[in-house]
Amino acid sequence: MKKHHIKALGVALTFAILLQFAAGEELARKITGFGGVKMVLIPGGSLRMGSANGKDDEKEVHKVVVDSFYMDACEVTQESFQKLTKINPSKFRDIQGPVEQIRWPEAALYCNARSEKEGLKPCYNPQTWECDFTASGYRLPTEAEWEYACRAGTTGNCFFNGGESELRQYAWYRNNSDEKAHKVGTKKPNPFGLYDMYGNVAEWCHDFYDPGYYSISPENNPSGPQSGNKRVLRGGAWASRAKNLSSSARMADNPVTADICQGYDTYGFRCVRRVK
Repeated sequence: MKKHHIKALGVALTFAILLQFAAGEELARKITGFGGVKMVLIPGGSLRMGSANGKDDEKEVHKVVVDSFYMDACEVTQESFQKLTKINPSKFRDIQGPVEQIRWPEAALYCNARSEKEGLKPCYNPQTWECDFTASGYRLPTEAEWEYACRAGTTGNCFFNGGESELRQYAWYRNNSDEKAHKVGTKKPNPFGLYDMYGNVAEWCHDFYDPGYYSISPENNPSGPQSGNKRVLRGGAWASRAKNLSSSARMADNPVTADICQGYDTYGFRCVRRVK
């Protein structure tokens, strides 16, 4: 039954993409950018964001609608980061591993550099960190986009039906990581074709963090509070316990100082960009 469920989900997602073609939106299923970085089309739609069974900041389950976007299939690698920034701050050196020990502004600056390299309009103002969501370039995903992409049409705690034995097929986490990050894309992807959405490194999102934001969130393309002391991270990391890895689990940290006690070497990111 579980296999049939996943197959049916894959057919449904494929059909959604074909509908976009039929509607005149000739969107490529995958695109490749600077340095061979592959991105996957995430067809827009709605989700019930949050979890009634989650922690307090997840329990305000609410409807969210997001537009179509492209998302990196894998977390940004050390190789990609170093090509654009000429530095590699990572603790676990492996050019095909995720770049880590990354603060939020460093992730945003990488997004701008990648945009400029491809002749796209940068999204972030480095003076204020305001984001132009209409720009053609790269940016960090909103928290809603991240959860929508992670769920990939599913509604449970995880995008698969099994327990921890199945989690091992999709994620590097405390029980199998040997206390380090690993090469990106070596585990199974989610139904959208995204790798390491659980574990490996926790991923910075665009949004400021507010534990009560879900109760006031707009329905269409929410981008988080206007200000705050922390930014959101999603997905958990190589040091996370299995129980803390889910599609709705939220983390947050100071975007500039990053709490060393919370595990700075577990922080990375991936990029998104608009489809037009």
